[in-house]
Amino acid sequence: MTATILSEVALPGLPSASGVEIIGPTAYVIGDDPAALHCLDAATLAPTARRQLFDGPANGPFRIPKPEKPDLECMAAVCWADGRPGLLLLGSGSRPNRARGWFVPTDTASAVPEPLDLTPLYALLAPLLPAGAVFNLEAAAASDTELLLFQRTVGRADAALLFRLPLEATVAFLGGAATVPIVKVLPFELPAIAGCPAGFSGATFVDELLFVTASVENTTDAVLDGDVLGSFIGLVNLDTQRAAFALLAWHDGRAYRGKVEGLAVRRVVGARHWELLLVTDDDAGGSTAVVAEISLE
Repeated sequence: MTATILSEVALPGLPSASGVEIIGPTAYVIGDDPAALHCLDAATLAPTARRQLFDGPANGPFRIPKPEKPDLECMAAVCWADGRPGLLLLGSGSRPNRARGWFVPTDTASAVPEPLDLTPLYALLAPLLPAGAVFNLEAAAASDTELLLFQRTVGRADAALLFRLPLEATVAFLGGAATVPIVKVLPFELPAIAGCPAGFSGATFVDELLFVTASVENTTDAVLDGDVLGSFIGLVNLDTQRAAFALLAWHDGRAYRGKVEGLAVRRVVGARHWELLLVTDDDAGGSTAVVAEISLE
């Protein structure tokens, strides 16, 4: 498996990108600390619109201060309980104020994003972590039947977890249903760079395959950032609970030193060959869009 960068461009006015999802011609991008969901043309990466999520400037590079931000890290395309298509946005949960989320309908641009209290859901997941691990969701992906949520635990190799939840029951639970969804937990061994283990940072399904990103920071703190050492693209086998990873690199073989936060499939190039759109966060308010080719040959 190889992961090769084709191009990288800055995303001005879009701070701290943390996730991307492509639906039709639109690439939707969330960030750790902006107040809006950003919309890009998936082909040209030009900005097309912003969807205000909560009170705060929707335009420009304004960043919500770290202690106050909802820390939106997870996004997945889902159908809501009433059948509406849309995007499920989830905060990381690493602090009490980060247990917030939104359902954003995508069938019409005028639909108002609907806030969600994620506290009941996170109360189900947090006790399933290994002792001493800080709850910190960093990625999500949805199939027709399941919602997958990825725990990123920095500084230790034994707490990279995938939570598998039934999609319909979980969406109903988020909407206020009393029935509690059944949670399955899968631990994964992730690669390391210079002795620092990677942590999950993005996920997406394509052709019934689950691709993930995992980035490496030299830190042991779930809230404070550390030096970024590189990023991996991985292919996860849910049946065997194993994953294969490739270090993201430039064409000349140089390892990419940015922190990839999310990925989406831009197009299928051929058999076992895809073009992906990645988004990155430099932890200083800057974001980029990276186009990369992934080959399983």
